[in-house]
Amino acid sequence: MIYIHIPFCKQKCSYCNFHFSTSLNFKDEMLSAMKKEIFLRKDELQNKNLKSLYFGGGTPSILSGDEIKSLIDEVLKYYDFNSDIEITLEANPDDLDKNFLKQLSTSSVNRLSIGTQSFFDEDLRLMNRAHNASDAEGSIKRAQDFGFENLSIDLIYGSPTSSLEIWKQNLNKTIALEVPHISSYALTVEPKTALEKWIANGKVSNPKEEEQNREFYYMIDFLKDHEFEHYEISNFAKKGFHSRHNSAYWKYTEYLGIGPSAHSYNGFDARSWNIANNQQYIRKLDSNLLAKETEILSPKDQFNEMIMIGLRTTWGVDLESLQNKFKEDILDQFQKEIQQKLADGILIEENNHLKIPEKHWFMADGIASDLFQV
Repeated sequence: MIYIHIPFCKQKCSYCNFHFSTSLNFKDEMLSAMKKEIFLRKDELQNKNLKSLYFGGGTPSILSGDEIKSLIDEVLKYYDFNSDIEITLEANPDDLDKNFLKQLSTSSVNRLSIGTQSFFDEDLRLMNRAHNASDAEGSIKRAQDFGFENLSIDLIYGSPTSSLEIWKQNLNKTIALEVPHISSYALTVEPKTALEKWIANGKVSNPKEEEQNREFYYMIDFLKDHEFEHYEISNFAKKGFHSRHNSAYWKYTEYLGIGPSAHSYNGFDARSWNIANNQQYIRKLDSNLLAKETEILSPKDQFNEMIMIGLRTTWGVDLESLQNKFKEDILDQFQKEIQQKLADGILIEENNHLKIPEKHWFMADGIASDLFQV
């Protein structure tokens, strides 16, 4: 699978620390550089039959329909597309007007991931989103009118401008709009963001973990009642609408990341990442050089990653895979570490998979880190 990072946004959200630029001055040069990178790295993926192509960012919907098509065409020069390939475009609600959706509907894009975040203006103002509540709802309806049924929306819970009652209304609105996939995250205060500064200055109150916990578990019960499967801590899907792209990440599949700050993984022991600087990225590719660094993962690194990723999912960690992949010193220490957690019910073994019961998922990252090899 391939991930393409579009490093441009209209404006900076208050909570975001991803790599992007709000200047489009070098957009054409960036697209040319990305096409050059696709060419230079065309032999890195073993599997030339793609099951997933994902445009993330940044804001991919800041591009025109023709620009998106040109990137897809570039990938097609070197890869075959599986007959039922999932091609996802992340999009902001304010970009999804009729003209853009009309262009997109004639492309190969067949899945939209819409950055809704909330259906309430006060939440959206705190997040410094470029859209309002009306845009949030209207963009979903317009996308459906243009034939996009495979939709995912992002929702943020636990904001200081929100409450359990407002969160309930957000979820009810999502159900009413018949959205089949939801990615939902607690508002997190990341370093060097506007939100961190506002909290430090007392302008905004800090998100409350107990409130986020309450809203998280309400969401689980509510969405289950509406026939969603909770298949990863932050992801819920109706039958047939799981994100193939993200599911492949969580199952350690090889992937190629194109664009500034994009990461790649060879499916075994090597991870690489591109430089998070637009101008340096363009200059490197203009000289036919890759703007990436590579890290060879130690057995302990590989083990820790499998534990962290696997325990965030409903299918858990495949114990047979661990047995086949790692040596006795790592496995013996792992067995010692899990015994008390198994006894306490924080971990369970089921069909030779190690899992965290759903009632403890809010603490999953901490539980996983306790099992890490150091």
